[in-house]
Amino acid sequence: MPIFTQLNSSFLKLLAFRILIVLAYQIIATVVGWHIYELTHEPLSLGLVGLAEVIPYFCCALFAGYAVDHHSRRLFGVFACLMLLLNALTLAAVGAGWPVGNPALWIYGSIAITGVARAFISPSYSALFALILPRHQYARASGIGSSVFQFGLVIGPALGGMLVGWSSKSVAYCVAAGLCLCAALALLSLRIKEPPPAVSAPILTSIAEGLRFVFSNQVVFGAQSLDMFAVLFGGAVAMLPAFIHDIYHYGPEGLGVLRAAPAVGAVLTGLFLTRYPINLHAGRWLLGAVAGFGCCMIVFALSTDFWFAGLLLILSGVCDGVSVVMRSTILQLATPDSMRGRVSAINGIFIGSSNELGAFESGMAAHYMGLVPSVIFGGTMTLVVVAATAKLAPKLRQLQLHQLN
Repeated sequence: MPIFTQLNSSFLKLLAFRILIVLAYQIIATVVGWHIYELTHEPLSLGLVGLAEVIPYFCCALFAGYAVDHHSRRLFGVFACLMLLLNALTLAAVGAGWPVGNPALWIYGSIAITGVARAFISPSYSALFALILPRHQYARASGIGSSVFQFGLVIGPALGGMLVGWSSKSVAYCVAAGLCLCAALALLSLRIKEPPPAVSAPILTSIAEGLRFVFSNQVVFGAQSLDMFAVLFGGAVAMLPAFIHDIYHYGPEGLGVLRAAPAVGAVLTGLFLTRYPINLHAGRWLLGAVAGFGCCMIVFALSTDFWFAGLLLILSGVCDGVSVVMRSTILQLATPDSMRGRVSAINGIFIGSSNELGAFESGMAAHYMGLVPSVIFGGTMTLVVVAATAKLAPKLRQLQLHQLN
């Protein structure tokens, strides 16, 4: 029976929360990239956006996971929506020229708020996901959740670029604020029975328990490390404003198209894996997908044609879609219910912070090596990471999903 006929209204509301918050975040990220590069014309400034977000994220993530495991999963998700809403309104004011002082500093300061908000989003979603669905639906539901997430990655950047091109940066930021409000309302409308608060162990002891679980589990640790280093070195999205300005010579609409391109491939992949989930040779599929991502980045860096670059980014999204679904399924099946918030927060540090650290690394590499050589270097390092993971994590390489049930 198709899983859509089995979904309850709570899961549909959770999916609504996910796509709304992803749309809001992607609009903000796209417009901020254009905004800051328009002010500075310096690739390093794009990397500093990532650094401004990752520092507060990294500081808050483990405590956010503890809070979600020991208190209300839903209300912390609502808190994250309201924080992101505040960030969007602050950026709208900067776009309108209202604050006094250097607008770039205001942008970096407001992006720090995004880092705090993001620390709570993934643990809340992961914990609510496990409350709403039975285990036998995890694999296909992860595919649906990934497709919804990637669909937001398609629409969000394109919408952000169009709003800037057709209206203004402030209007785009205000639209993102409205989406944040709708996401908060979707969570508040959930009718679920949350388990009683967990026995409150000392906070550092509890966090250490989650860390021990992750670092002692070769499959979980290997999957997280693989994706972290691949994104850290291989991601080129943060540099797209520079490619658009300096190589392809398009406007903000072109930036929206290229930022959305990887998610197009990921959406199609997620929908396919919803119908035909991978069970056999899951570890090999994960490793192969990340290697394919690295190859796409190398060829993308060498491309000078806008549409061919878009096609390569779509193919990179196909590879990333396989990786995301496989990693999400592995984490859901391998994680005890009592640790989902903490493990999701640790996963967020591995994966989420690597996006922003990767943006900073890309900005630094582009500043010192040049734009194109820096992306080629990152794709090559991704292939090195895949080879090292295959060698050092044989349990992940040989993984079959039924071994985790």
